[in-house]
Amino acid sequence: MERAGRINNEKGRIPFGFMGKWLLFSYILTAGLLMLLALLLYRMDLSQKIVSIGVIVIYVAASFLAGFMVGKKIGNRKFLWGFLMGSAYFGVLAVISILMNHSAQGVAENFFTVYVICAGSGMLGGMLG
Repeated sequence: MERAGRINNEKGRIPFGFMGKWLLFSYILTAGLLMLLALLLYRMDLSQKIVSIGVIVIYVAASFLAGFMVGKKIGNRKFLWGFLMGSAYFGVLAVISILMNHSAQGVAENFFTVYVICAGSGMLGGMLG
């Protein structure tokens, strides 16, 4: 009998908790890398363009890692699971940004671009996993 919250695939049964674990790990990684970027900004007086590139690289790395690990574990339709992990990463990121800004106005400027970056890097990670 299959339990609720599990997926049956070729490599076995995978709990959705595994996906949540890697999503949480990707946010811990994001927080650590953003603190490192803030330290570099403070010490080296980085330009706005370099900081923006650094933030994008951090989003790509975190989404890619989450997609890679889930794709590696699940085994079939890895691109789809990587895409879902990247989309979930973006979803949580968008909700936190909206709550911090108290409106969607500041988030809406780059909404689609950041979504494509997160979902695409998660899908790439899933395919390579």
